Amino acid sequence: MRTLWVIVLALCSLPFLASAEDTRLTVQVNSVDTGKPIDRASVVVRFRHGLNVNMKKMITNWETKTNQDGKVSLPPMPHGEITVQVIAANYQTFGDVFQLTDPQQTISIKLNRPQAQYSEDAKTKK
Repeated sequence: MRTLWVIVLALCSLPFLASAEDTRLTVQVNSVDTGKPIDRASVVVRFRHGLNVNMKKMITNWETKTNQDGKVSLPPMPHGEITVQVIAANYQTFGDVFQLTDPQQTISIKLNRPQAQYSEDAKTKK
């Protein structure tokens, strides 16, 4: 009977042991100019690599959009390296690499407006 309880207790604690190495990631997207949140920005997160992670048995890509508060909350993912790309209308595209090390982590991204375009006419160049 005691062996049965030990097995039941071990099985019940497995989800908690597995989640100790996971990160709940939140991405916050704001405008550099106004500081206001940017809603409906596309957020793409790709898990690159981590210690003791079997990439074949886990989801490694997430694609979603920010809510009205400019936030995206993603499901738990293992500690490791990720790439984050943010695309929003009327803003420059953002992309960078981040390390996930904490159980709860927030990445704040500030998007710039597009810069003025500059072009030269090849015929008028001397």
